[in-house]
Amino acid sequence: MSEYSIATAKDQLSRLVDRMLDGEPVTITRRGKPVARVVPIEPTRPAPQPKIDLEWLDRIREGGRTPPSGLTDTVKDMRKDYRY
Repeated sequence: MSEYSIATAKDQLSRLVDRMLDGEPVTITRRGKPVARVVPIEPTRPAPQPKIDLEWLDRIREGGRTPPSGLTDTVKDMRKDYRY
């Protein structure tokens, strides 16, 4: 593990990042005491995709449209009665 002062780390940041990406842990110190450790970010895993129930989807598709509810008919009738 290599240690660098804040001033050195500031001046050589791109080099330190390259070393860190090569697997070398980098510690930053202030007045000789460690204050930070630079480590690579672990790659995130993609969220698992939910399983699709194909049988349920086929039943819905084969069932066709749902019959209109009484509310739908009421709204349609109200629109017919409205005069512009």
